[in-house]
Amino acid sequence: MEREFAALVEQCRQGGLEVRVDSRQVRSGDIFVAVSGVKDDGARFIPAAVQSGASVVVCRSGDAHEEAAREAGCRVVHHADPREALWRLAEARWHTSEMPVKVVGITGTNGKTTCSYLLERIFTASGYKVGVLGTVNYRWPGHCETAPLTTPDALRVHSMLASMSKAGVDIVVMEVSSHAIDQQRVYGLPFAGAIFTNLTQDHLDYHKTMESYFKVKARLFLELPRPDKAMVVNTDAPWGRRLMELCPNALSFGLQKSTLSKRHLWGELLSAGSDGCHIKMHFDGNEWELHSPLVGAFNASNLLAAQSLGLEMGLEPAAFRTLESFTGVCGRLERIENAQGYNIFVDYAHTPDALENVLKSLREAGFRRIITVFGCGGNRDRTKRPLMGAAVARWSDVAVLTSDNPRFEKPESIIEDVLPGLKEAKTIMVEVDRQKATIKALEMLNKDDALLIAGKGHEDYQIINDVKHHYSDQEIVREFLHCA
Repeated sequence: MEREFAALVEQCRQGGLEVRVDSRQVRSGDIFVAVSGVKDDGARFIPAAVQSGASVVVCRSGDAHEEAAREAGCRVVHHADPREALWRLAEARWHTSEMPVKVVGITGTNGKTTCSYLLERIFTASGYKVGVLGTVNYRWPGHCETAPLTTPDALRVHSMLASMSKAGVDIVVMEVSSHAIDQQRVYGLPFAGAIFTNLTQDHLDYHKTMESYFKVKARLFLELPRPDKAMVVNTDAPWGRRLMELCPNALSFGLQKSTLSKRHLWGELLSAGSDGCHIKMHFDGNEWELHSPLVGAFNASNLLAAQSLGLEMGLEPAAFRTLESFTGVCGRLERIENAQGYNIFVDYAHTPDALENVLKSLREAGFRRIITVFGCGGNRDRTKRPLMGAAVARWSDVAVLTSDNPRFEKPESIIEDVLPGLKEAKTIMVEVDRQKATIKALEMLNKDDALLIAGKGHEDYQIINDVKHHYSDQEIVREFLHCA
């Protein structure tokens, strides 16, 4: 079995064969890998792939339809783990390991997108060509496309890396989700660096426990990157301190001093208000300061993460001055400018910790009242719903509970799960229709208040059942306020 698969990998490396995981994309002579998803058995699509002209089918021994594939004249190659087979074939097809491109992976529950933009800014200003694969989009010089997934599948990842290399990209900054690690979507990539931002409750519908969730994240540091990789870890986070025990040579960073590692970047937060944050960095006997327009201590942590990775990859502190003019990311505590002078923010926060961080930052900025519009996604971790309600109750004056991608669940049922967490809230409003909920919040807003519309961030859709309907929090606000 191993010898036959190794021969197929070499054949793929020599060229002439395309690898497919979607039977609808198979053309004559292609390799079809029967990878099972969360819902579907990949072997079920073998007949369709064969009918479309697949010359090779890669599957587990004993998978359904493999005999029918042989009878149709198709070569069948066995592999105990089709996911591993897929990335090994993808690496061979695109020669990923031979590329001069350096890949930086960012993992953690929150902060990945902002860190990716910060790193793109730093490296671009330092003269590098940069590509980014993340939640908002996949982009590099001359190319930009909307991202359906934070981390694409293995075939897309390897092929896009090849396209970036061809375009002259030097550094690829990639958001790496826990699902992507667990499903081997990022295996075989030439990781030169890795960042751990934090770990808080999310995706337990998939990982079941926080321990399992952590172990998957840790694989980016322990298994995937090159031996000489740059690794940076947030030791303000409890799970980050745990990761440092496993990666003692990593550079640690934080808003608190730490002795957990030999080298630590300490960011002394001198001020954090509605106009941004002022941080003084201390590292290896050197000191420098940043005045950033990004709001909140959590963004100060993101700024430290980006600088830490930059330092580990050979940049000097002077390279970080470019961050002082970085105003933020779409949907990440994004201020919606308006002629009326209202303080309106849209943020992607959809976990208890993310809501806590954003709302705490707004509270510390000194607004009179905080009004929060939020909901919880359907068919996702139900245990975090009351925790999200509790975070909103703790830091908001008015909680407006509504819908956020209900998928196949009834919005009313999701709301019922959230309400126990809101029992300590000062004022609660419930409105299933997100547009109506947002308008109600806007109607009660005063100029010394802050309105946070949380959960969707950059998303321009609402998922009902399995259909995406156009919906944008930013558009609703601008239409109501007649913004230009």
